Amino acid sequence: MRQFYIVYQGDRKVSTLLRQLTWSHNLLIISKCKIREEREFYLRLAVKENYSFRQLERQIDSCLFERAVTSPVKVSSLMSQLYPPALEVFKDSYILDFLNLPESHSEEELQKGLVRNLRKFLLELGRDFCFVSEEYRLQIGGKDFFIDLLFFHRGLSCLVAFELKIDDFKPEYLGKLAFYLKALDKNDRKENENPSVGVLLCKSKDSEIVEFSLSSSLAPALVAEYQTKLPDKKLLESKLHEFYELNKLEGDIL
Repeated sequence: MRQFYIVYQGDRKVSTLLRQLTWSHNLLIISKCKIREEREFYLRLAVKENYSFRQLERQIDSCLFERAVTSPVKVSSLMSQLYPPALEVFKDSYILDFLNLPESHSEEELQKGLVRNLRKFLLELGRDFCFVSEEYRLQIGGKDFFIDLLFFHRGLSCLVAFELKIDDFKPEYLGKLAFYLKALDKNDRKENENPSVGVLLCKSKDSEIVEFSLSSSLAPALVAEYQTKLPDKKLLESKLHEFYELNKLEGDIL
């Protein structure tokens, strides 16, 4: 273990993290992560989520660090105000390769696949998510409406509604989600719980359209995309390199 302490000599916080992980966890991080920031990212994540070796390996193989740096999650203004930790709770993209879905699939296939593989989906979401129900029924004005998947987040102490879309994000999707969140807060939220949060999980999205739509949204919500295959690591590493070069250039100019 001594070689790992040498790598982080002078950083007491990181050295403390090293002691909380097994030798195999540390060896995996050192062998697969190229830069210091990436190693520290996975050290903190593994401790926070209490990952097994296989779970940590999957997060590294899914390029979570590269995705988190180059595509940080975007949330509505109200979400930022109500839940400052939201940027650490949610992701901009979720890897659902365990579903083995064909390229062309229906929302029902996506939803049923997530429920069948609920344990794996919960691991992808994070340890504080608790499953409540699928097709959660809302009664409004004598009509029934259904939320695709409903969760509860222990850390945020709120209900989290997931709406699934197998196409590109459209601004009008946020209006429907806001409608569901208002109904949840009025009829289902308990007194000790915080306002409900909504997640639009789409197959793809245009970041500029998402950012513009969220800026005018009055609901605590975010838009994420899902991928049915592991991302191209070389492509993401290239984007990460460009990101660091751009920030370095901006820093030199300033």
